[in-house]
Amino acid sequence: MAFRIHDSVVRGEIDNREKGVVRGLIWVHGRSAPIRIELKGNAHSDIAGCLLKFENPLPTTPHPGLDSLHPLQRGTIGDLTASRKVRVFDLPFEEACAMINRGEKPPEHTANSVYLEWFSEANGRVVIESTDYTVDISPPLWGLTPTENEQRAKEAAGGMAGFMQKLTEAVEAQRHQKPENIEDWDEFDYEKSLRESDAITDKYLELLQKYGDTPEAEALIAKEMGWDEDEEDTGESGEWDADEINRICAEVEANPPEPDPLTEGVDWLRTDDDGIKHPLSLRAQASVIVLLRRLDDLGLSEEADRDLAAFAGEFQVTAAKLAGALDGLCCGRGLLSGGYVVACLKRALGHLHKAQAGLENTAARRLLPEDLLAWNRRELFEIREEILRLMQEFRTK
Repeated sequence: MAFRIHDSVVRGEIDNREKGVVRGLIWVHGRSAPIRIELKGNAHSDIAGCLLKFENPLPTTPHPGLDSLHPLQRGTIGDLTASRKVRVFDLPFEEACAMINRGEKPPEHTANSVYLEWFSEANGRVVIESTDYTVDISPPLWGLTPTENEQRAKEAAGGMAGFMQKLTEAVEAQRHQKPENIEDWDEFDYEKSLRESDAITDKYLELLQKYGDTPEAEALIAKEMGWDEDEEDTGESGEWDADEINRICAEVEANPPEPDPLTEGVDWLRTDDDGIKHPLSLRAQASVIVLLRRLDDLGLSEEADRDLAAFAGEFQVTAAKLAGALDGLCCGRGLLSGGYVVACLKRALGHLHKAQAGLENTAARRLLPEDLLAWNRRELFEIREEILRLMQEFRTK
């Protein structure tokens, strides 16, 4: 995946006043010294020959992998511009999402975005993208000729092609020969299938974030994903009927499956809002809510500290993975393969272990009160023990 650090950027500058060379300094959250950039190539015509200075007016947050970002970013240019056209909601993000969920179209406008992309020897693809930065651009010392601009585009496309090749190789590395009959799959087949799905999803999200969701981008994304080849092979259009998908979703929402009354308290519980959840996923969800409320009461922001963000973030992911693994059991264990459940529980366990590591890092720095620290340790330990018990139970079925 690309290194996306825009929320961690305090300020920076990109200098392309020497033709064929891009240099820069980027100050990021938690580092006293700036990251230095030395790239071959030229920026887009709007900042080619210029010194671009930018500043983030918003509060910065720590990137979870920022420690691995090399202090010297040496490599080749991607797309470097201060005027990338993007669509921006006119409402707060939460309100816009609520409108979309209701089938409504939120108001939006087109805005200029700072988009700085490069391909470094140390970290691969790195991206800084924001419509919020304030920018200052010096007068150009020179401009790109049509030939030079064509060469710039080729170099940027070449860097992206190399990056996509690595993602494609990651997808291929996760492919394996699964039994043709899904009833013969074991937990290891499901694990490999889930890892393959993760790799495919990573590749798709990178393409979507790079090219957007415009009609022009759809064909390019389909080509990179190999979907256009599938269409040629099958003769099918590959088009999704959005109305049919919405109809099915609405039907399921209006007529949810009834849980098995004989497994109440074991495989499912009814929540206060009349929902259905597995007891363990409900416990994890409730624990996360308690944690976030306590942090808020204490004035501690999970986004302001890397260890706290790792702990709280991984705890939330654990709860979500448990919901995905277990909440479907309410309608009967025969609907889900034991191997599938075990494979999903393994993924939840991996995130729980990361949450435990993050918690111990906060303990070493005494970020949390002793009572909250002890309570979270106990919750994570007991949730872990129940995950292991369920894994053993479903392995024997």
